Amino acid sequence: MSTESFKALVLRQVDDQVQANVETLPPEALPAGDVLVRVAYSSLNYKDGLAITGTGKVIRNYPAVPGIDLAGTVVESNRPEFRPGDAVVVTGWGIGERHWGGLAEFARVQGDWLVPLPAGLNLQQAMAVGTAGLTAMLCVMALEEHGVKPGAGDVAVTGAAGGVGSVAVAILAHLGYNVVASSGRAALHPYLESLGAKQIIDRSVLATPSGRPLETERWAGAVDSVGGETLAALLRSTRYGGTVAACGLAGGSALNTTVFPFILRGVSLAGVDSVMCPTPRRQTAWERLARDLPAGVLERITQVVPLREVPALSQQILKGEVRGRVVVDLQHVD
Repeated sequence: MSTESFKALVLRQVDDQVQANVETLPPEALPAGDVLVRVAYSSLNYKDGLAITGTGKVIRNYPAVPGIDLAGTVVESNRPEFRPGDAVVVTGWGIGERHWGGLAEFARVQGDWLVPLPAGLNLQQAMAVGTAGLTAMLCVMALEEHGVKPGAGDVAVTGAAGGVGSVAVAILAHLGYNVVASSGRAALHPYLESLGAKQIIDRSVLATPSGRPLETERWAGAVDSVGGETLAALLRSTRYGGTVAACGLAGGSALNTTVFPFILRGVSLAGVDSVMCPTPRRQTAWERLARDLPAGVLERITQVVPLREVPALSQQILKGEVRGRVVVDLQHVD
């Protein structure tokens, strides 16, 4: 790397409080790694919000640079499969948690973490997808692999106006599923309909505890990013042989349920993780995203912001006030 300094959002712990500020750092501040990437875009995810606000124990060591996603161009590489000028994407693998992440003009990472930019996507679109979109696609793949097909019945998407939910609604609708979106924000109903949702229900419908082990069968499948009582309600009301793909805990990590959905209705609960997802499956998911997520939808669900706005937006994303995907521009850091 040249001797030029670079800007990054740096988290420092001061008196048990996390402070987030844009700082100018020397190149030697970057952690070890065998590929140096000039970051063009990153994104803001729920986990980033936890890290930046200090709400969750996401960061292991301070100072740190958050950002669990990045897309950019290789500058230096000790790996033969990646050369300077290659466009690449990194999501997961502990970046923005155990390893400095993408909310900086440069990132040094391990070559095993890189995925070549999929054909059909540019760097900004890749971050409009990001971890949220990758997770949504992995959820859709899980439903498909468990036999949930278009025409089988209603498929629920919870947290539908968020990053994972928005992409899941759009993909499922594009593939021909009858999508029922669950959201607590009535003002966003037109937005969800524009993504392809056939029906919208208030999140309270699925968030109310029940003393019943089973409810009336409704869902052929579901993508759940909420967890807690919402996931329990989905399991109680999933049809015989249906599947719920679970990937989040915005509504709580506890799961108060019984074995009855599993042993009386043959319901499957498919856990979905994108952080340590094996590279071959990860690449398949990215290829599917390039094919099955219309570019026009990406544009509708995305806002592009400068790095300086990220701390404030981190507060908003934890309150459920952010719609769709937030892409962070690292090419124009002032």
